[in-house]
Amino acid sequence: MIRRLLLLVVMLLGALAAAPPLIAQASPPRIVAVGDLHGDYSAWIDIARNARLVDATNKWIGGQTILVQTGDIVDRGADSLKIIRHLQQLDGEAKRAGGRVIVLLGNHEAMLVTGDFRYVTPGEYAAFADRQSKARRDAAFDANAKAIVDFYHQRDASLSPRAIRAEWITTNPLGKVEFVAAWSPSGELGRWAATLPAAAKVGDSLFVHGGISAKYSLVPLVEINRRARVAIQAGDASDEAIINDQMGPLWYRGLVSRAGDSPAAGRPTIDSELDGALRGQGVRRLVIGHTPEIKGIAIQRGGKLVQIDTGISRYYGGKLGWLEIIGDRLIPHSAKRSVK
Repeated sequence: MIRRLLLLVVMLLGALAAAPPLIAQASPPRIVAVGDLHGDYSAWIDIARNARLVDATNKWIGGQTILVQTGDIVDRGADSLKIIRHLQQLDGEAKRAGGRVIVLLGNHEAMLVTGDFRYVTPGEYAAFADRQSKARRDAAFDANAKAIVDFYHQRDASLSPRAIRAEWITTNPLGKVEFVAAWSPSGELGRWAATLPAAAKVGDSLFVHGGISAKYSLVPLVEINRRARVAIQAGDASDEAIINDQMGPLWYRGLVSRAGDSPAAGRPTIDSELDGALRGQGVRRLVIGHTPEIKGIAIQRGGKLVQIDTGISRYYGGKLGWLEIIGDRLIPHSAKRSVK
């Protein structure tokens, strides 16, 4: 019995040691929260400079500020990789200054790791291209030629091998082979995604990409993040995995809007579900991205829910919004867009 208890303790300590960060600081002096960026690097820099996080050379000047970016850096815009590299750079610079950079896992990062490239732009593939890309692409085709030909022949048996190769080349632009490899569970960015928390508690605020439904309101944050990490590491594309669950923290929109919002419909109201999530996680407010609010930062439900996805990317054409939290004050901001 004692041996089993010791084993459980060792396993728990190991899980905690491997888990992404949950709590950055009990009483942070200043928090800056930024929502979905979707590949728009210039918009991100406009916000970072306006929020006094970086200087004119894009180096950290935020001091002890804690920056929380709530995921969905990727897809829809060309400069996803550039934003990721900058946030990785700022992570080290902020730590040396006594600050912190926390990047959350968004549903679009999870989609890439599980092989869903529906929203990837040509520019995102091109960012990975180099002088060896054509040779890598040719090698990839040659190594999988039979399977590729069989796949195309299921659609049109009359296609010649040359026509199949030409079509495959068109749908696999230079850089895509490297992109797919980087975002695989064992690739550099896939492994990076596994380090990102699905939820982070900073002071008395809980940050998640989508929301916390009643299904997850009593699940400890360490367990939420463990499940997300395991699913990312496995590239789990199943509907049951927390990274794909429509009621899970990466996808849930029910705290913003829903149909049939009444107990009679078998669902708690938004207010009761939100209150349950806040009580269950021991926080005063929930800060979310994922669901765009083009008009700007939306402080709702008496300050208990804050939407910070303001359609920052030029794809949406929303405001360059960011949230500042100082003590109990929630301060919405917007920046001017330098690139139209």
